Amino acid sequence: MLESPDVSVALGSGVTNRSQAWDFVRWSADQWSRRPLRPEDGCAEEELMAAEDDLGFALPAALREGYALLGHRDDLTRQQDPLVPPAGLYVDDALGGVLVFRRENQDCASWAIPLAQIEQDDPPVVVESHQGWIPFLDRMSLAWVELVLRESLFGADLYDACELPDALVPSLQARYSPIDLPDYPMWASEEDSPVRWYAAPGRLLRRDGLQDHCWIHARGHAEADLEAIRADLPGRWVG
Repeated sequence: MLESPDVSVALGSGVTNRSQAWDFVRWSADQWSRRPLRPEDGCAEEELMAAEDDLGFALPAALREGYALLGHRDDLTRQQDPLVPPAGLYVDDALGGVLVFRRENQDCASWAIPLAQIEQDDPPVVVESHQGWIPFLDRMSLAWVELVLRESLFGADLYDACELPDALVPSLQARYSPIDLPDYPMWASEEDSPVRWYAAPGRLLRRDGLQDHCWIHARGHAEADLEAIRADLPGRWVG
């Protein structure tokens, strides 16, 4: 993995398997958080087995491995829309049954794995939105990457947001590279979808929607990086 904190390059070949997802999570913790991952940051085997006993079925490999890697790192998993601890995993009746593993911070949405695919190693993820339960990402390993990106973005001190008019979109596309993560829906509304990520060295951006005055969320690796984003995209920043 790269030593330079450029997410678009770190994910330059996409995430085609679980191993690549865990490599990215480790890199992100090392480059964009307060410290690298440590063994104690993961959930113990006993904790995961107890959750499986309570549920009555085995957790998918991608869900289990993610918990074992970073299930106790709140700064990477519980800043905005928190990851449910293993003991809090539960089944909702939606779509014939879904295993909920993440909740929106005001309980307006949930992320889950359909029980119909629960035996897959890397099953698809759905999200509860204002349009009902809809597809989110087609693999749980991708959902871990998205979770770390989102929680790192919103949990950072060096964060800001603005509405981006269409006139500034060419500047965004010229100065920032798209991150190789599939588009996915924003649970809050169709107008805020799809969600797309962009990056440059030391800079991370998320674009919600494609309409005029869509929202941009930004994080800098350092104060100068955040100031550079504001200069590149001179909108009405809220910070």
